[in-house]
Amino acid sequence: MAKYERRLTGDFASVLAQLDRGILEGSISASYEDGSDYASGDVRCAVRVYERYSYSGGNRVSLNLTLVGKGRDLFLTAITSGGSRALFFKINTWGEEAFLEQLQALAERL
Repeated sequence: MAKYERRLTGDFASVLAQLDRGILEGSISASYEDGSDYASGDVRCAVRVYERYSYSGGNRVSLNLTLVGKGRDLFLTAITSGGSRALFFKINTWGEEAFLEQLQALAERL
């Protein structure tokens, strides 16, 4: 499992759309699995789950993205999982790390 967190500034819907588009266009095997949106007053929260095939690991990995915003102040958390074939502990996290690095590069450009 790998995790990335970052504070951002911007329009909530625009940032979410850019991250979504970047993840899905970043890999031919990437797919949107499901998501949830919540708003209360000027606070918004979006949760997105993506999945893609990891060629290096020979398996599928998932990426959970959570974006929370209050006005233009945003907070992004992304956590990857999966990717290991071991029974009791992880021995292969290449796919998870690559998926997270892709999101990190997107977030750094915002």
